[in-house]
Amino acid sequence: MNVRTNLIQWTLVVLPFLAAAQPKQLIISARSGDSVRQAQSARDRSETITQSAEPVSVSADATETTFESVKSLPLFGERPKTIDQIDQEIHFLNDCDRNFASRPEASNFFAARGWDYVSNGQLDTAAHRFNLAWLLNDHNADAYWGLGVICYQKNQLPIAIRMLKKGLAVDDSNSVLMTDLATVEIKRYQEKPDEDVLTDAETHLERAISFNPNALSYQKLSIVYFLRANYSKAWDYFHQARQLDLSALDLAYLNELLAKQPDPKGVFK
Repeated sequence: MNVRTNLIQWTLVVLPFLAAAQPKQLIISARSGDSVRQAQSARDRSETITQSAEPVSVSADATETTFESVKSLPLFGERPKTIDQIDQEIHFLNDCDRNFASRPEASNFFAARGWDYVSNGQLDTAAHRFNLAWLLNDHNADAYWGLGVICYQKNQLPIAIRMLKKGLAVDDSNSVLMTDLATVEIKRYQEKPDEDVLTDAETHLERAISFNPNALSYQKLSIVYFLRANYSKAWDYFHQARQLDLSALDLAYLNELLAKQPDPKGVFK
C-alpha cells in the first residue's frame, strides 16, 4: 500500500505587520484526496498498532523519562532511552513488521496519519505519529517536515527550523519543503532580526524557484527584500509572482508594499 502522495501547501504569507501573530497552520495536508479516501479501518489499524508503542503503567519510583513524557517531543526529545522505552519500541517495530510489507511503507502510513491529525489541530497526537514514522525510517522527509510544522504552530521557531532542515537533508530537491523552511526563517527574522537567517531564507527560496518557479516562492522573496527595505527589488519579485498566478497574491502584503513605494510598473495603485 502506498499512502504517500504529494503535499499541497497552503502556506500563510508572513507579513511584516503580523510578526507577532501566530497563524493556526503552516501547511494543510490535502494529499490528493488521501483524507477523503481514508476509511475508518485505516484509522483503527493505526491506533491498534500504535498501542504497542504506548506506555505501560509506571511505578512511582520509576525514572521521570517515560515514553509518555517524550512521545510528543520532536524525535522523542532526542535523549537517551530507558530500558522500558527500548522494549516498547521493539514491540512496536515487530508489530509493524507483521502488518506492513516494509518499514518504509509503515513509516509512510504513520506520516500520513500525522498529517491528518495536523489538519485536525491535534498537534501532540500528530507529533507522536511523525515520531513513529521517523522511528521506522529516519530517511522519511515527511517525519521531519511534520514535526517542523507542529513546532512552527507552537511558535517553537528554532526547533521548527532545525526539523525542516533535517527533512531537506534527506529530500534536497523538495521545493515545497524549501519554501516552508524559508517561511519559518522569515518569521524567525521578524521576531529576532538576524541577517544570516534572512539570507538563508533567500537561498532556500531561490533554490525552490530553480526547481519549480511558482508564485508563492516569488512572493516570499519579495517579502525578504521588503524586510531589507529594498522596495524596488520587492516589487520585481512581486510582479514575477503576479505573472505566474494572480490569484496567489496576498492583498494585505500588496498594501504594505504600496505604502512604502508606488508600483514602478503602475499596475497596482
